Amino acid sequence: MKRSAHVYIDGFNLYYGLLKGSPYKWLDLYRYFTMLRQHDDILKVLYFTALIEGPHKNNQKTYIRALRTLPSLEIIYGKFMKKTVICKVPSCTHSGSREFKTAEEKGTDVNIAVRMIDDAYNDRCDAFILVSGDSDLAPVLAMLKCQFPTKKRIVYVPAKKATRHDRHSKMLSDVSDKYRFLPVTLLPKAQFPETMNDSSGSYTKPASR
Repeated sequence: MKRSAHVYIDGFNLYYGLLKGSPYKWLDLYRYFTMLRQHDDILKVLYFTALIEGPHKNNQKTYIRALRTLPSLEIIYGKFMKKTVICKVPSCTHSGSREFKTAEEKGTDVNIAVRMIDDAYNDRCDAFILVSGDSDLAPVLAMLKCQFPTKKRIVYVPAKKATRHDRHSKMLSDVSDKYRFLPVTLLPKAQFPETMNDSSGSYTKPASR
């Protein structure tokens, strides 16, 4: 029998670590991970993200629309919080205020940790597949290792080859049963169709994706 598994994806970590600048952003996440983990029974894919503002907002909405067609995928939202940052670059020649408004995505690591713990205590799966290079998630993997030693903890770091050394997290590898980088070779094999349909009608892959 195949081992039951849930996949927990840090959406922004996946995008900025592996997909940005590639032609493979129109990614069918369920198809990708069922190909990657052929010996597991992927019961659910949990995708953690936050709604963005700005010129790429509609692209994100269209991609989320595509993801919602996948019956085994669940989307969990964090949010962006506004904050003020101070420019500390000594060579900066800007003559105005050195305080700037920006937005910071909040909640993803906490949301992932909460769902992992809830799934473990309710015995919803035998393997936890984490897609993130965020070492802040090491404590929840350590807790799972201590409280649920028979359950497997697998980490896939989304990182392009040129940046893999910088993104390597010993904290994550130390508390996982397997620590790997996501394979790029599967990305072109797991793309959504260019044109899709749902209950609201048909839509197409955004040009910039």
